[in-house]
Amino acid sequence: MSMQQRIEQQLATLAAQHLEVLNESHMHSRGQETHYKAVIVSEQFAGLNSVKRHQKVYATMGELMGEIHALAIHTYTAEEWAKAGVAPASPVCAGGGH
Repeated sequence: MSMQQRIEQQLATLAAQHLEVLNESHMHSRGQETHYKAVIVSEQFAGLNSVKRHQKVYATMGELMGEIHALAIHTYTAEEWAKAGVAPASPVCAGGGH
């Protein structure tokens, strides 16, 4: 199972209406699977601020977070996602050889 699949499997427990995990390692590292972006639409985020949403995602990821370098997290409720329609693009990494 790839790291991307493992991340998807972990995040699926958030009962997401929409879940997208993108491997963005090609933008950051040299041949390593270390950078990911997750777009998660779940009613579990209703009433939570950005920090609480991210904490929920980190808790869901558990020990898997220690196996990757970066996870860009974009969380939405269904209503927010209907308005946004797309997550922001990730910046190009300035860190070089992560």
